[in-house]
Amino acid sequence: MVAGAGHLLLSHLDEAIDFLIKARAANPQIFYIHLDLAAAMALKGYRDDAQAALAEAIRLRPAINSMARQRARSAYTNNPAYRALAEKTVDVGLRLAECRRNSGC
Repeated sequence: MVAGAGHLLLSHLDEAIDFLIKARAANPQIFYIHLDLAAAMALKGYRDDAQAALAEAIRLRPAINSMARQRARSAYTNNPAYRALAEKTVDVGLRLAECRRNSGC
């Protein structure tokens, strides 16, 4: 999981997706793996897979149904260094996945 998230933050999308798919297979009940996978897949252009991963994350943790709630999920997500990278990767990817999920944008 950590390797996948790290690759996502660095925009190494193929590596992020590979690691996150493995993490999801080993830990399918951990919502934030699905969130990061949704972001990576959306950035890569894998629309259907991004939508499915985001839907599963929200199913597992309905309270994270907004960007503000997603950011508040843990202390490190508010760390300035993390936020700087996440704003360019995770946040953009999740917005794309959500936009596509709602058939808009």
